[in-house]
Amino acid sequence: MIINEENLKRLDEEFSGYLEGDSVTDFLETFDINFAAGHWCAGDFADRFATEGYNPDMSSSIVSQIKRIAEAGIKGVEFHERVFINKNFKKDSSIISSVKDALSEFKVKPTNMNTNLFTDPKWKLGGITNPDKKIREDAIAVALQGVEIAKEVGCKSVALWPGSDGWDYNFQVNYGKILDYFIEGCIEINNKAKENGMKFGIEAKLKEPREGNMIIATTQKAALVAKEVNSVCGGENMGVCIDYGHEQMYAYEPADNLYTLKRFGIPVVNFHINTAKLHSNDEDRVAGTGDVWRFADFCFSAIDTGYQGWFGEDQFTYRMEPVKAMALSREFFANIMKKALLIYRIKEKLIDAQLTGDAGKTLDVVKKFLL
Repeated sequence: MIINEENLKRLDEEFSGYLEGDSVTDFLETFDINFAAGHWCAGDFADRFATEGYNPDMSSSIVSQIKRIAEAGIKGVEFHERVFINKNFKKDSSIISSVKDALSEFKVKPTNMNTNLFTDPKWKLGGITNPDKKIREDAIAVALQGVEIAKEVGCKSVALWPGSDGWDYNFQVNYGKILDYFIEGCIEINNKAKENGMKFGIEAKLKEPREGNMIIATTQKAALVAKEVNSVCGGENMGVCIDYGHEQMYAYEPADNLYTLKRFGIPVVNFHINTAKLHSNDEDRVAGTGDVWRFADFCFSAIDTGYQGWFGEDQFTYRMEPVKAMALSREFFANIMKKALLIYRIKEKLIDAQLTGDAGKTLDVVKKFLL
């Protein structure tokens, strides 16, 4: 992000009032705020109730999804490596070529490559923590191939959301053993990413699809794993992806996590933005439709901790036309980020109020920007 006195003055000029249409684009470009969407945000959205999807007449091809992302005014796209492989888990060079052509045609940048070790039934007992050594090795091979695909496509980072890794019942697994498996796998992936000039991050989630717990349930545990992997590999290449909705599942404060990660030297590799209800499941609704105070605090903290990466939509707006849903998330995000910048502009006044410990004084500082 580019934040300086000159840019901040423009908040009162061309960026006054509610941002929509071209002003959203101008705002994001002025402050160099990188905004992306996962290709799945532009999909047809199937679930266990509507297994054929909610938009069955909509093409689910990756090229069509990239086109819809561009139509929403979004400049970046992140992928799952599964898009680029066949049923035998081998990469398909023709798909890579067609995606690169589409990225060029629609002027969309590749950002992050996620590793899918949860969709195929093969991973039902886990990917890199599977009790079967051969399946663990296969999972690592898929992840390492994903790094190679990411480099070919032009991504800057790779990520792992370990959706299948974890447990559903007490005593089902040896917690220490599967953590060892997970760390060993991350060391291999991180080394491969590092060799190819890409950051590697893991994304925490409390549960779901696991009924009990996923192996990396919280961002704090993700940070501990990253710290251990970096200690073995050297440097600070491994970090975390923070999914805003996942933090709501256990009602933690996303803003606080940013300062904690910075203090302990753990990079934030990527952000997923969306909305979920507190202590609920991962609804992945349109960003900015929940608690504006909490989301603005998160945006302020991203600014204050010097985040320079992408803010990527991760949403499943089942009953909404996806281009409209993606555009609304972008628009709402821009307006809430503007509130955060207005508060950041008077940061010293906020700090003075915070030093008193008096919540009333801090609320007086920020209230007119949020209400």
